[in-house]
Amino acid sequence: MDIKKKLCEEFSIRDEYMTNIIKLIDDDNTIPFIARYRKEMTGSCDDQVLREIFDRLNYLRGLEKRKEEVSANIEEQGKMTDELAAAISAAQTLAELEDIYRPYKQKKKTRASVAKAKGLEPLAMALLAQDIKTGTLEELAEPYVDEEKGVENTQQALAGASDIIAEIVSDSADVRKRLKFLINREGLVRSTAKGEEESVYEMYYDYSEPASKIPGHRILAVNRGEKEEFLKVSIDIDRNAALDIIGTLFIKNGSISTEFCRNAVEDSYDRLIFPSVEREIRNDLTEKANERAIKMFGENLKPLLMQPPVKGKVVLAVDPAYRTGCKICVVDENGKVLVTDVIYPTPPQNKTVEAAEKVKRYIKKYGVDCISIGNGTASKESEIFIANTIKEVDRPVSYMVVNEAGASVYSASKLGAEEFPDFDVSLRSAVSIARRLQDPLAELVKIDPKSIGVGQYQHDVPPAQLAQSLEGVVEDCVNNVGVDINTASVSLLGYISGISKAVAKNIVGYREENGSFKSRSEIKKVKGLGPKAFEQCAGFLRIPGGKNPLDNTGVHPESYDAATKLLELFDYSKKDITTKGISLSDGVKSRGKAEVADLCGIGIPTLDDIIAELAKPGRDIRDDLPKPMLRTDVMDMNDLKEGMEMTGTVRNVIDFGVFVDIGVHQDGLVHISQLCDRYIKHPSEVVKVGDIVKVKVLGVDTKKKRISLTMKGCN
Repeated sequence: MDIKKKLCEEFSIRDEYMTNIIKLIDDDNTIPFIARYRKEMTGSCDDQVLREIFDRLNYLRGLEKRKEEVSANIEEQGKMTDELAAAISAAQTLAELEDIYRPYKQKKKTRASVAKAKGLEPLAMALLAQDIKTGTLEELAEPYVDEEKGVENTQQALAGASDIIAEIVSDSADVRKRLKFLINREGLVRSTAKGEEESVYEMYYDYSEPASKIPGHRILAVNRGEKEEFLKVSIDIDRNAALDIIGTLFIKNGSISTEFCRNAVEDSYDRLIFPSVEREIRNDLTEKANERAIKMFGENLKPLLMQPPVKGKVVLAVDPAYRTGCKICVVDENGKVLVTDVIYPTPPQNKTVEAAEKVKRYIKKYGVDCISIGNGTASKESEIFIANTIKEVDRPVSYMVVNEAGASVYSASKLGAEEFPDFDVSLRSAVSIARRLQDPLAELVKIDPKSIGVGQYQHDVPPAQLAQSLEGVVEDCVNNVGVDINTASVSLLGYISGISKAVAKNIVGYREENGSFKSRSEIKKVKGLGPKAFEQCAGFLRIPGGKNPLDNTGVHPESYDAATKLLELFDYSKKDITTKGISLSDGVKSRGKAEVADLCGIGIPTLDDIIAELAKPGRDIRDDLPKPMLRTDVMDMNDLKEGMEMTGTVRNVIDFGVFVDIGVHQDGLVHISQLCDRYIKHPSEVVKVGDIVKVKVLGVDTKKKRISLTMKGCN
């Protein structure tokens, strides 16, 4: 297989670009670096496409390696044929390859292998040939009766021959390929109740859906129900249709052994083929569902990480609780903790007056601008308390309920203990909740991505696969934003292209010992950060107020000469970058991009990037995104009426709809059918996490705590 050619076809990328991409990957360049600083070589492929190419490249290389192993094994057995070699070469998937290899695998002890050891294989082959028209099966079997080998009579001989035929049929790659096609075309995934106990899986107690159409979230739901022993799950297929398919390959009419072979085929189907193929089909469905769930988690995680930071604000955070009280803290504009405390405005203490006095005192003393409230236990009561309290202060204060998923994981982690060794676990959570409002990305990178809670059945998918995918999402986000090397935490630095966790610690250690970095070139002095790592990371690290103004931009040091030449072409100096953004777009356009790029010795994509960076030095791309919605008042589910129009924030996007926070503590669901007037395959085509949307209330079920919303007809 020509892997490069196949990748070019699958991704519609020119041969020269794919050649470069494969070489860049093989040379240990990171995906963010390739996407940002090697655009001329890749045709400006973005990070998502590059990751897909990376995964596909590894799969195809693994497939080729397995083909070599299979071919070598069959060659050793002396059973390789031109036809078999062609089939192995043409295999497109590992599953297809393993089906071809099945007859040649060394098997554990089976009924067929026992029969072969008794010398019954020639009898089985004679019967399977079905070219004997006269006589009886017993007459054919008689010569194989041998008490020393354990064949005491013709019945035992025929039974052993049947087992051999059953295994031959089961091992047929053609049979398995045709049956899988039949199941994928006509099969049903069926689930039934395993008992009479009530559960959340009741809708699946008598449920079926075509295997070709069942969505991934339902596959994962029935799998979980089966694992928890509420459901029995199977694949239903017309048995006679399946046997007819096998019959066309193995049954010949008119022989004395025709009926015998037909019975052996049925035994093979019931005992060997269908259970095996059913497992494979279910595994395939589960694998696709896992891939979809992981992709959905990544799609939700990215906008959550990329939420615009609430900059320059002093924040008071509330980590809600009942019995143990609400932990609060105040952090300054840079996230430094100013004070921590505990208040008891919630049941059973209900010390609302005392709690309100404390909050108002802290707001006045520290000049609090915003209040960040965790959305966990007692969040609603805490929100009502805060909304009432801020009405009594003489400065504008707003609040926001933030997703606190993973805050408790962070606060109890080794990292949390290292950052705040003198703080109680719950107080660390309050600090995390405050900083999530100030800079979501910087805070959320401290948490295992799967604990952030914006996925779909993320606890059911393979942990290693999920972790790898989500780390890629976090890596892309961190590098797209860039980090201030003089303030970034070890967690944040560890996601920068080319920087390992150990080197991230060394960077922090270096600046603690030597003071702030004054230039990007100084980074080379950090232990463990060699030339390759510097090449990969330098462009993503920012140094505000450093010696070279370009160090506070996304311009890579390798392009500093080009950037300087560009400035000189239009009578600017590097000093001009620090005082204001330099707009070169019109000048470059009038002179001609190709000419300017040529004069600077760079490609047009790199030129475009440099122009953008010089226009907004030190820019944060998140500033261009919709700001988070801050509130000053609170509503209750009982306040909602059918037809009421509201503004809300998208909190989660899943296969069948989106959950929207409309400020009543309970998120409402906009079903996929209510997102827009046109047909869409998935909600992600319309909205993403963090979007501010207009919705209308369709219905409220206070008993089940369900809110149905629509976005249709909303301005």
